[in-house]
Amino acid sequence: MADDPFALFDAWYAEARDSEPNDPNAMALATVDAAGQPSVRMVLLKGHGPDGFVFYTNRESRKAADLAAVPKAALLFHWKSLRRQVRVEGAVQWATDAESDAYFASRGRDSQLGAWASDQSRPLDARATFEERFAAAKARFDGGDVPRPPHWGGYRVTPHTIEFWQDRAHRLHERRLFTWMHEWTEGLLYP
Repeated sequence: MADDPFALFDAWYAEARDSEPNDPNAMALATVDAAGQPSVRMVLLKGHGPDGFVFYTNRESRKAADLAAVPKAALLFHWKSLRRQVRVEGAVQWATDAESDAYFASRGRDSQLGAWASDQSRPLDARATFEERFAAAKARFDGGDVPRPPHWGGYRVTPHTIEFWQDRAHRLHERRLFTWMHEWTEGLLYP
C-alpha cells in the first residue's frame, strides 16, 4: 500500500499514457451551479502534483460560472485499457496568471485563436458566425504572437479525497481511498 496518492497517480498515469489509445489525460469534470444543478463534461488534465490537478478553459463558460458559484469539483479519469479509474474531489481555485500564460503560449496557434473567437457555452446562431470570428482573430494577430485572452485561464482542483479503483474478476473490485486530514490517510472501500 502506498502512502502517497500522488506517487500512485503518477504511476497509473504513466501506464495510461503507454496503453490508452486516445487522450489518457481526459477527465470528466463535475460541477454544480448555485441552484444545485449538477453538470459534467470532459476536459484535459494539463498539470498535476501535490498542489492539485490543473485544467484550462474560458472563464466565462458554464463550468467557470459553476465554479465561481460553488468552488468545488469532482474529477474522474477512466482508463478503459487498464480497467482503472481515479476519482478526485476537492476545492477549486484559479491557476496563477504565470501558469496560464505559460500553458497558453504552448498551445497550437489555431487553438490560441479559437480561444479569442469562442464565446464558450453561449448560444451560436450559425457555424459561419464562429468561423468569421476565427478569421477575424487570425487577421488581428497576423504576423505576431497571440496573447492569452483575459477571459481564459487555468483552474486547480486541490483534492481532499482521491480514490483508486481497479477492476477485478466477478465485480470484486479493489477500491483504495485516500483522505486529506492534515496528512493523507488511506483506507479500503467495499466494491
